[in-house]
Amino acid sequence: MPRQLGPYRLVRRLGAGGMAEVFLALAFGASGFEKRVVLKVLRPEHQGNPTYERMFLEEGRLGARLSHRNLVGVHDLGFADGAYYVRLDYVEGADLATLLARGLPGSPLALFVAEELALALAAVHGLEDESGRPLGLVHRDVTPSNVLVSRLGEVKLADFGIAKATLLRDQTRSGVRKGTYAYMSPEQVRGGVLGPASDLFSLGTTLHELLTGRRPFDGETPFETMERIREADVGPLPDVDEDLRPLLRACLARRPEDRPGSAEALCRMLSPLRRARPDAGPAELARWARDALGATREGARAEATVLEDT
Repeated sequence: MPRQLGPYRLVRRLGAGGMAEVFLALAFGASGFEKRVVLKVLRPEHQGNPTYERMFLEEGRLGARLSHRNLVGVHDLGFADGAYYVRLDYVEGADLATLLARGLPGSPLALFVAEELALALAAVHGLEDESGRPLGLVHRDVTPSNVLVSRLGEVKLADFGIAKATLLRDQTRSGVRKGTYAYMSPEQVRGGVLGPASDLFSLGTTLHELLTGRRPFDGETPFETMERIREADVGPLPDVDEDLRPLLRACLARRPEDRPGSAEALCRMLSPLRRARPDAGPAELARWARDALGATREGARAEATVLEDT
């Protein structure tokens, strides 16, 4: 691992995916200023490849347009030592998948996380270009691994590496399935054109897992799981509170038009369900995360960041 990339000192490698590597890094300023950041760097084998570089640059430019408290911020797009990189917020905490592996948060916190994610998706889906035209952005990978919980109980949706916008070249091809298959929508499994309702289906799958500890359509094999997603038969939901079942059925409806009309509409559905339960917010979420991670060395060093999984 190089020790320096442009103005940043690389501390350690956090992870890697098909297109990029992710590093914890330090940014420096005057009078001893120092700040931890995350650098997402195009993998060496893709450097100089026009296709991969164009995709990476589009991701960085797109991420810079997204500014919301529930989204991981993109603050710089640079080039150094032959490699393009994107600078992202460093989120000290853990991803939701790590936390769920250690226990469930309970329905009040599950609904709080879902509402925060719905707010994030509202910002994503509502993004416009400079002329005020909707970009038609769809995240495509709303999964626990891409939901970051900070030590302060903040909820942030990460990884726009596979986000798609209608106005970007090569971004609307059907027949291409990206994302984590167990959280895909029926139309995503079929390789169809996606809209915001696809992200709401994935959020519904994540909420089901937050409430029950399992995903609603898991099968013995990926093929069986995808077949179950195509059918989208959630069954009677016996292990879900009765007043939450209509919400889950709406999010997990097979047809996009039968789901909530928007992320904002989903927020309105979540609000009364949250009010019917004990208060749960950032402080309670931070406490659950600390308890889930415990005082182990792994927990003390757990870090959440944006990972490329395409």
